[in-house]
Amino acid sequence: MAVRPKESAGAGSVNTVRTAATRPVKERLLRVATRLFARHGFESTSVQDIVDAAGVTKGAMYHYYGSKDDLLYEVYHQLLTVQTTRLNEIVKSEGSAEDRLRAAALDVVESSLANLDELIVFFRSLHMLPEDRQTQVRAERRAYQDQFKALVEEGMVAGTFRTEVPADIVVHFFLSTVNQLGAWYRPDGPLTPTQVGEQYTELLLGGLRA
Repeated sequence: MAVRPKESAGAGSVNTVRTAATRPVKERLLRVATRLFARHGFESTSVQDIVDAAGVTKGAMYHYYGSKDDLLYEVYHQLLTVQTTRLNEIVKSEGSAEDRLRAAALDVVESSLANLDELIVFFRSLHMLPEDRQTQVRAERRAYQDQFKALVEEGMVAGTFRTEVPADIVVHFFLSTVNQLGAWYRPDGPLTPTQVGEQYTELLLGGLRA
């Protein structure tokens, strides 16, 4: 298999390349692997591709990650950890259930689009993880969904939201649409992440309001 040319973190930007080169090796490996997995697919990306693009040796990679599977898991784990931490803060904040659900919906869209490569990898490659790692990721996703669902249920109990559709279905539907963002969103397109987030959020809340 031919080795691809080394990829940098920016399109020809010397400053961007230098910044990438000075990142800690572990972070650099993860960023490069995420980009390659998103562009070429997990199966089509070799360990050699990753270390070449990161400018390190295989020994350096294996010091931090035991395999490509470990890198793939870390892509999911990091994004889920960030989103779950932010959601926990929103859930515990002041304001009505609708206000907090609005903040949560906007955040998950914006954070997903801010990590578009991670989102693309998440959607395409979860099934390629070993079964035990898939179980871990699904448990982390479920914990996030349960927190999100709690906000919907709080609004239903308060009479703010309709109750005809179960909260679980509402959350699965909304988060499924978020997972599909990587299939069509382009950073150089006409809509900013915030604009997309606001429109998705209004669709969610508009369908829920009593």
